[in-house]
Amino acid sequence: MMSRMTRASLTVLGAVALGTAGFGAYAWKPAIAPIERPSPASFSKDQLQRGELLAAAGYCGSCHTVKGGKSFAGGYAMATQFGTIYSTNISPDVKTGIGAWSKEAFRRAMREGVARDGSHLLPAFPYEHFSKLTDQDIDDIYAFLMVQPAVEASPRENTVPFPLNIRALQAGWKLLFFHPKPFTADPARSAAWNRGAYLAEGLSHCGACHTPRNMLGGERHDRAFGGAAIDGWIAPPLDGSNPAPIAWSQDELAAYLGTGVSQYHGTAAGPMAPVVHGLARLPASDVQAIATYFADLDGSAGKPVDPAPALTRAAAANRMGTGLTYDRAARLYAAACASCHYNGADSKGGARVNPLRPELALNNALNLDDPTNLIQVMLHGIDARDGAPGVVMPAFGHLKDGDIAQIAAWLRATRTGKAPWPDLDKTVAAVRAQAGKGE
Repeated sequence: MMSRMTRASLTVLGAVALGTAGFGAYAWKPAIAPIERPSPASFSKDQLQRGELLAAAGYCGSCHTVKGGKSFAGGYAMATQFGTIYSTNISPDVKTGIGAWSKEAFRRAMREGVARDGSHLLPAFPYEHFSKLTDQDIDDIYAFLMVQPAVEASPRENTVPFPLNIRALQAGWKLLFFHPKPFTADPARSAAWNRGAYLAEGLSHCGACHTPRNMLGGERHDRAFGGAAIDGWIAPPLDGSNPAPIAWSQDELAAYLGTGVSQYHGTAAGPMAPVVHGLARLPASDVQAIATYFADLDGSAGKPVDPAPALTRAAAANRMGTGLTYDRAARLYAAACASCHYNGADSKGGARVNPLRPELALNNALNLDDPTNLIQVMLHGIDARDGAPGVVMPAFGHLKDGDIAQIAAWLRATRTGKAPWPDLDKTVAAVRAQAGKGE
């Protein structure tokens, strides 16, 4: 007679077998047959023009093009908590790109995160957001990509360790964190708000960078747009927790998103620069729509934003370190920074802000809890292609880590009322080392 322990063991083994079989059935996705690359003539001029704008606003080229490489050929490195993931080739090369993908295969990848061959895509590809897109928008992006030059470029090997690199296991991640649904307009909101929500939550996938993630890499939807670390930078909060001394009004948001320049909040740099370049391709009404959505999210919509108190404080702080001083940090600032970042006072005693000479007392980077963004800009400057077109901030990477840390600490102390950043020397060294790995 079978013992009670044996029966229990067999029951457990049977449950495990059934569970494994069930998961396998859930995880398995069929391959979609390859096709001949569509003829460019099969797409209308209007569709290609729409696709070009949509691809720009979705930053397809930014994520799927390595610096100095051919467009859409992949290879862009994305550092994650699980290793480095390299973007894939989405040029229409039949062998190594998506030239053999049908429209249906492309839709499935965008909506479900499944490649043409049935393998699960890693969530570094933001299919969670793209699942909200309309059929028409996905088809237009597909058309645009299919008429681009084909580039033969084999994929680079990711460094995600075993067993996380097993693609079938991504189905388990999806079961936990991926709950796709199309975008549904809120009838209680304006058309502009709904358009902005569609773009921000879907096509432009703002939450992919600005929403913190849990230990398994899933977005924390309970803290949507609450800010997160991304690509060696800090994507600041886009909600009411943003620490900027002057609230991000709709006008400031629209100016920043459309041009890369904001009078009170600085200029776009780092990973945000290509975002601005993409959004600038959209109609002005779409940029305003995104600004409408985020102004509502951060609580500034419909409220007057009075910059005067912050400008008065900034004007007073601007005078610090400009005269004779024995403070070494102040002298470093005067020598390296003051000539460009000094803003005089207006007739009312507030700072007279030139947006091309960002007022640091108002700048997001100086007011964040993490000094990474400020250190990134100090070490590496701002390229002429970032922020304001043609305007350059020189890099000060030639300064020692201690000098960079002293300037950052002095600015934090004199321009904000916030607590000092701890271990600045170590943070500067870490930011410098991380940039060196990516070169």
